[in-house]
Parts: sequence; structure tokens; C-alpha cells
Amino acid sequence: MRLPPAILANAEEVLREILRFSAPADTTLSRYFKDHPRLGGRERGAIAECVYNVLRNKSFFTDFSEAGGGPTMRRLTLLGMADAVGIESMGGLSEEEVQWLERVTQIDRKLMHKSMRSNMPKWLFDKLVEQCGEEETLLLADAMNTPAPLDLRVNSLKANRDDVAAELALAPIRSTPTPFAPLGLRILQKPALQNLPLFKSGAIEVQDEGSQILSQIVGAKRGEMVVDFCAGAGGKTLALGAIMRNTGRLYAFDVSEKRLAKLKPRMARSGLSNVHPVQIAHERDAKIKRLAGKIDRVLVDAPCSGLGTLRRNPDVKWRQQPGAIAELQVKQAAILDGAARLVKGGGRLVYATCSFLNEENDFIAEQFLANHPDFELVPMNKVLAEQKIALEMGDYLKLLPHKHQTDGFFAAVFERKPMAKPAKPAKDAAPADEAADDAAG
Repeated sequence: MRLPPAILANAEEVLREILRFSAPADTTLSRYFKDHPRLGGRERGAIAECVYNVLRNKSFFTDFSEAGGGPTMRRLTLLGMADAVGIESMGGLSEEEVQWLERVTQIDRKLMHKSMRSNMPKWLFDKLVEQCGEEETLLLADAMNTPAPLDLRVNSLKANRDDVAAELALAPIRSTPTPFAPLGLRILQKPALQNLPLFKSGAIEVQDEGSQILSQIVGAKRGEMVVDFCAGAGGKTLALGAIMRNTGRLYAFDVSEKRLAKLKPRMARSGLSNVHPVQIAHERDAKIKRLAGKIDRVLVDAPCSGLGTLRRNPDVKWRQQPGAIAELQVKQAAILDGAARLVKGGGRLVYATCSFLNEENDFIAEQFLANHPDFELVPMNKVLAEQKIALEMGDYLKLLPHKHQTDGFFAAVFERKPMAKPAKPAKDAAPADEAADDAAG
């Protein structure tokens, strides 16, 4: 069944706005669909896929659109939609457009010039070539320009992986266990999960396998005090709470009230009662100071370029600017320094990003160790062995889509050296229980 010709016009309209890069693509798409309620599910899906195809393949598509005659934006839209639904499913094409699409879609993109094949801005391509070589960069680019599968995390408080897989199969939704995360399931199709009883009951959450592995390497245990320092909407918070078996005390810190608000309905669905969302003003907030030296595990999933998520958010590579990386480094170092104050002697601090740039990863970890002699690096191979995760790593966790089929993630684990004797509490320090209650508020 062909899409109505008007859908191409809709796709072109929203694509024009998205290519201004004034806001994230998913935000612009959501607003557009809200403003056009008469678009059906199939039409929305085709428009969204068209947009994301253009964002993934912008260099390649733009080159052929500008050389093909006719309005460039129309031709960009045609290429994106052809990748999404196929030429035969597109209504409203002229004979010339059909012929042009057939010629372009038959081109083997791997034979194109390396910079065009990568579909990356030049600054990013050059930086990655310098960091890991041209061949590895092209393999990474090919993986980043492929849509990500849908990964689920099974909530171990409510279900087990085998039972969830069996129930999904009845839907029918085929899934396979993720190779590294013990509670992950990978789905190759894109079903409407929000309508499934499994989702409504909190038995499953959407979470990339890489993110699940990050939660696992924190090593949180029953009864501990744990902080998710940059919790956001709480995907890793929920995973940590389940790993802790709903015991102990888990703080979800974030500067954004809006992001924390999104966590609350997810908490209710998950069945967790050990999570305490806390809005903070900055990494030196007094609510953090009250918990200094009391926390067993701290996860810092730091604000970063987000370049590791390009399979899901391809607009990031076009919106991100090289100058922003230096600004992010300052913020990352400050946040890690603030979070380190929470860690008790013998406790662990995990620094993570969803980036593959050394400036945001190895550099920040090494700078932290140089400035904090009371912490030492725990090699990632040791951490993974503790968690029985069958991944080969060196000192750091470096997950890459072309090697591990996850988003791009980095993590370093630090341990605070046990103090020779307990530090004397400050005269104005609150008792531990009272301090915990203050921070929760």
C-alpha cells in the first residue's frame, strides 16, 4: 500500500526545520506530530524514519541532491523516504524522480570517498582518524550510521528474562538475550511497547545493553548507600535499585527538575521504594556536602558530547561543535570532583560518558587520578570479572557499536583508599540518618 503523496510534503516540512539544528530532532518531531494529530501511526513512522535516514546519511544524500537537479530539500526527502519505505511505497513521484532514485539507491556507498562514506562533519572524522586510525574510524562510522536495535532490561524484582522472552513471543515479538548484560533482551523490530502488559506492569524497561553494563559495574549491593549523581530520567537509577534488591538507600541527583519528574512514574511502575530523587543546584550543593564520606558507590554518568549515541540520535554529530568539547571537559572534571567527596573509604566512584572521544574519557580519568591521590584506579578487567561479565577490556570500559553492538560508552572505576582512622565529624555535621533525610528532601 502506497503512502499518500501528502506525506512527502509533511516529511519535507519537518526535515527543513530539523536541519536548522536549533533543537534535538526527536523534540522537533514530537512537536510536529502533536501539531498534526491526523497523521496515522504508519505515516508518523515513515516520516520519522525518513528524517533519521537523512541525518545519518547527510553528506552522501546532500551531495547527490545538490547535483541531481530540482529542489535540494525535496530530493533529500525523497532519498530519506526511499530508505525508509522503498521507492515502490512512495506516492506522488514523477517518472524522472523514480529514475533518479533508482540510480542513486543502487550506488555502493562503501565505494564512496571516505569522508562522504563516514557521513560525519570533517572535524569529527579527522579527530577520530587521529585517535584510532582511518580503517577503525570507517568501521565505527558504518556502525553509527545503522539504526540501533531495541534493547530491553528485565526488572528482576518482577520477572526473569526467560519468562519475559516467552511472553513477548506470544505478542508475537521475537527477542534474543543480550550477550553481555544478564537481564537484557534485544528486539530487532520496533513494537509499541507502551501497550504491552509487561511494560505497564514494570517488568521491562527500554535500556541499551551498554547502559545496562554500566549499571552493573557500579557493583551496588544490598543495604548500601548509593548515589546516581547525574540521574537524568533515571534509566540507570532503576537498574541500580533492582540490583540492590530494593534495599539500602539510592539517591538520584540531578540539576533538572523536569528530568527528575520523568523518573517518578517510572519508579512507581518499577516497584522500587529505595530510590530518593533529589534536585541539586550544582555539584557543590549543600545537600551533597551533608552526605560527604558516607556513600558506598557513586555513579557519575557525566554530561558529554553524546557522540556514542549516534545510532539513535544522528543529529548530534551535526549539532555538536568542536569548541564545545573543551567546555564539557571543564564541567566533567568539576562534577567528578564534586561527586568524589561523597565516597567513603573503601568505596567506589564510577565515571562514565556516552562518548568515544579520549578528551572526555581517558583524559578526564587520568586528570582525576593526578589530582586525587586518595583514589586509585580499579582496572576494568577486574571489575568485569567481579560482575561475571564476559568482556575483554584493559583499564577502562570502552564499548563501541561495531565491536559490541551497543551504544558507545566509556567508564573508569576508582576506589577511595581506606583511611587510617575515621575522620572527625565537623561540629555542625548532622547525624548520618538525619543527613540522609535532609538530602532526600
